[in-house]
Amino acid sequence: MPTVVLMDVSLSMTRPVSQDGIEEFQRKNLAVHGLNMLFEHMASNYRLEFTALMAFSSLWELLVPFTRDYNALQEALSNLEDYDKTCVESALNGVSNVVQQEWGSACPCQVVLVTDGSLGIGKGSLRHSLLTMKQRADDKKFPLPFPFPTKMFILCVANAEELQMTGAMDNLEELLRLSGGDGQIFSMEGLLCMQSVQAMFGKLIDRAYSPFHAVLHCGNLSSDVQVFPRPEPFVVDEEVEPMPLTVNTDLEIMGFIEIADISSPPVISRHLVLPIAVNKEVDDVGTGATDEPEEEASASQMAGKSPNFCVLLHGSLKVEGMVALVQLGPEWYGMLYSQADSKKKSNLMMSLFEPGPDPLPWLGKISHLGPISEAAENPYGEDDSKSPFPLQPQVKRSYAQNVTVWIKASGLQTDVQKILRNARKLPDKTQTFYKELNRLRKAALAFGFWELLKGVADLLERECTLLPDSAHPDAAFQLSHAAQQLKLASTGDSQYAAFDHNIVPMHTDFSS
Repeated sequence: MPTVVLMDVSLSMTRPVSQDGIEEFQRKNLAVHGLNMLFEHMASNYRLEFTALMAFSSLWELLVPFTRDYNALQEALSNLEDYDKTCVESALNGVSNVVQQEWGSACPCQVVLVTDGSLGIGKGSLRHSLLTMKQRADDKKFPLPFPFPTKMFILCVANAEELQMTGAMDNLEELLRLSGGDGQIFSMEGLLCMQSVQAMFGKLIDRAYSPFHAVLHCGNLSSDVQVFPRPEPFVVDEEVEPMPLTVNTDLEIMGFIEIADISSPPVISRHLVLPIAVNKEVDDVGTGATDEPEEEASASQMAGKSPNFCVLLHGSLKVEGMVALVQLGPEWYGMLYSQADSKKKSNLMMSLFEPGPDPLPWLGKISHLGPISEAAENPYGEDDSKSPFPLQPQVKRSYAQNVTVWIKASGLQTDVQKILRNARKLPDKTQTFYKELNRLRKAALAFGFWELLKGVADLLERECTLLPDSAHPDAAFQLSHAAQQLKLASTGDSQYAAFDHNIVPMHTDFSS
């Protein structure tokens, strides 16, 4: 999950803070000290994550694009310059542009906004932006919420009393709410000093950047692993009193299954699984891109001579084209698999399924799966030519029938065009024409889409007027008859709009 650090470099950040020592500190110095602490932590524990540094006042500037070089980030912090007034809205527009250009709108991102709580003055201030956000044209909308999933953390180089007195806290809370609410506001406790800013950034680290250590088990083999980003607690909405579910620190591999059988299952988040071993260094590898408004996942390869089960697992899954089913908690499962982010680098990924005994219906209950050796005969056949999946339900569900569903306009357009194509081939396609016409009629009546019936009736009457002189006379009669029946149904009168009623072809006799 990439991070954008947004650093306030307005004049208010140059205000001095009282210190017992001789050297005078500015609020900017405290902020830089805290960010250096964060970058040092990430360099040690989140080396695979990408981080960008932006500075803002009335305008914004990308100082360091997304990188894993934390030395470059710290060097940019030491060379910050002072500018003019604060304009948070401009900075948020910059974040939106930078993230979408680099990651698109599907990748979740964390935004760390470091400021002194000064909201600016006049037009462009945060107060003015929030007051006028509902009165703007579409091309000048407020940038929040971002088009990508976001966690916003606001760190104020000010104490809570100062923020309350100036009214900044209410505006910052509204800013957090607009971002999606999945974040937190941090302020300093007590005097503004190095110890206080360290404590504030320490809370941010505990909240968003604390590593998740676990042990991966497979039979008698095990390996210490680290999961990135930290799996968030999951709440099952269907429960009356939902309790957040957390991933166990003991991850148990239940078995292995072919990629073709697992297909592309729905997942709630994806994570990086990083092997941990003594005297080993992590290769600088990429994090595989993800396609969900959920978390990113990847793994790394290890360098060293000591054997590591996690490295063996990664290589085996990659070569054999299989995935490992892993138990995350009671009736909660996920899968481990290899994902390549380039031709030379691949990562061990962990995807989390939705909690439940059967998160993938085509596999049935996970607890019912077993090794091939326990089956009476090989379910894959002697030459791996068949597969026992997907499992077929024992009882055919009543709703498992062909129904007409128009999710997109293109689907409705296709059905109407099908009727018109058959209409132009009357009387040869009479039966097919009425079959498609009745299918559309029933769907329109079920949805209460009366305008559709009237519109198709008008189209049929138009087709009738466009018939060539060489057309069979029966075509005109059938088109007029069908159009009249649709118009009667479009009135909603129960006599003509009965759902079970079918329009039958008009009886004609042209034999003589």
